[in-house]
Amino acid sequence: MWGVRGRLLRSLSGRREEPGAREWEAPSVAGGAARQDPGIDALYHHRRMELVRLALLLVDDLPTAEDVVQDAFAALYRRHGDRLAGVDDPEAYVRRCVVNGARSVLRRRRTVRAYVPERPGLAPPPEEDVLLREEHREVLGALRRLTRRQREVLVLRYWSNLSEAQIADTLGLSRGGVKSTASRALDALARHLEVPR
Repeated sequence: MWGVRGRLLRSLSGRREEPGAREWEAPSVAGGAARQDPGIDALYHHRRMELVRLALLLVDDLPTAEDVVQDAFAALYRRHGDRLAGVDDPEAYVRRCVVNGARSVLRRRRTVRAYVPERPGLAPPPEEDVLLREEHREVLGALRRLTRRQREVLVLRYWSNLSEAQIADTLGLSRGGVKSTASRALDALARHLEVPR
């Protein structure tokens, strides 16, 4: 069981950090005076790809994931402008927008699929399989079989490296709810990965 769980955790947390990703923090003004708030451009430049990857794991479709992230930044700009002085934690704000946008996409897909039968024999794009190693494909396949809430908790925990408190805030759950959901999700993933093919 721990072998499967270890493989899962390595796969989910194996992301590479974007160059300059840690540089998003606002620079201090000389003399220790008030800090200048970074603008939306800096946030977009340093966090866009990380947020696209987060959305991709939630919606399973790169163009849609990019649209979700773009919509989140557009909403942030419409509401707060290019200087983010009025936002306590812009990164958490835009991350929550991405998760909510992914949920909306999945709700729309469910509605469409309820009325339009899915065509048989559709295969994923060939470049998707080429880019992923077999181990990652197995983990992502098992991840897709989880409930939406379980998938969100695991992706935010092991892909985005958020704390339980940040996940609880992002998803509107209690910390205990995050813990129990993560535990059940890891057990379910382990079961899915152990099933012989």
